[in-house]
Amino acid sequence: MRSAPLALAKNELAGVITAKKSNSPSRRRKRAANRWKGFSRLTSLLAFTASMLPSSARAQVPTYEVTPEDSSIKFDVESSVPIKGTFSQWTASMTFKSTDVTTGVLIIKIQAGSVDTGSGMKNGKLKGKDFFAVKQNPEITFVSTKVVQTGADTFELDGDFTIRGVTKKEHLVLKVNGRGTGSGNITGTMAFDRKEYGMNSNIPFIKIANRVEVNVDLAWKKVGGPPLVFQK
Repeated sequence: MRSAPLALAKNELAGVITAKKSNSPSRRRKRAANRWKGFSRLTSLLAFTASMLPSSARAQVPTYEVTPEDSSIKFDVESSVPIKGTFSQWTASMTFKSTDVTTGVLIIKIQAGSVDTGSGMKNGKLKGKDFFAVKQNPEITFVSTKVVQTGADTFELDGDFTIRGVTKKEHLVLKVNGRGTGSGNITGTMAFDRKEYGMNSNIPFIKIANRVEVNVDLAWKKVGGPPLVFQK
């Protein structure tokens, strides 16, 4: 009967020893690491939850919409026989990170196969492997990377232009009509050297210059958010 208190004392002593081991430096580091992992998971969860909140719960930004039915994208290239055309299928978007107009991003996506020059022969040649190569590269895109306001209603955009699967930096000059109102249009021009994108051929019996000019006329309307703040 006297062995029970002794056994209890041994167990208590073992508990003290065990507790001391768990408080050794290595164990403390592990506990700290586990607490940090838990904190990191909580932070990630909070960030994810915030991203899922409706737009009204986040900081509002100006929101605009481009209406293709009132817009156009055309191209023109000097040649022995005039070559001008349009694209009938494309989308465009303007997004802003804040009310600062220079935070805007313009994205244009064109279906290369929708080219129309008014000539079936020219259309077929432009869609082929020597020019747009639409089977392998169905989209022509422009994604702006920098916006500089040069005047009260003029802007210069640097961006990534992709055609035939080749991407290079190009320059788009824009004019905005309707500033301060709920709708208007953007007109702009970008020129590029077709041979820099691998379009080295000519159309049979037609000599084509290297410089291609693209003209955009984008109708827009404001659909929400605060007004844009212009720098000039």
